[in-house]
Amino acid sequence: MVTVAPSRDWQAEGLCRGNQAHLFFPPSTIERKDERERRETKARAICAVCPVRRECTEYAMEIREPYGIWGGYTETERRQLIAQGITSL
Repeated sequence: MVTVAPSRDWQAEGLCRGNQAHLFFPPSTIERKDERERRETKARAICAVCPVRRECTEYAMEIREPYGIWGGYTETERRQLIAQGITSL
C-alpha cells in the first residue's frame, strides 16, 4: 500500500510568506515578554485575514508543529486544542 502525502500547495497562498515570516517564529536571541506579545499580535492579525488559515492550522496540528504561530495559534494553544480532542477547525 502506498501512502500519498497531502498536498501543501496551500502554503504558497499564505500571507505569512516573504518579509513578514519573522513575525511567526521567536528570534534566536532572548525576547522580552512585551516584545513577544507585540510580535504575536502582528502575526495573529495577518492570520486573521489569511485565505489558508484553516489549512495552516490543521497542518500544524497534524504534524504536531512545536514552534511558531500557525493559523493564528501558538504552539501552546495548539497543544491545548489537541489535548481537548480538537484536531480540525
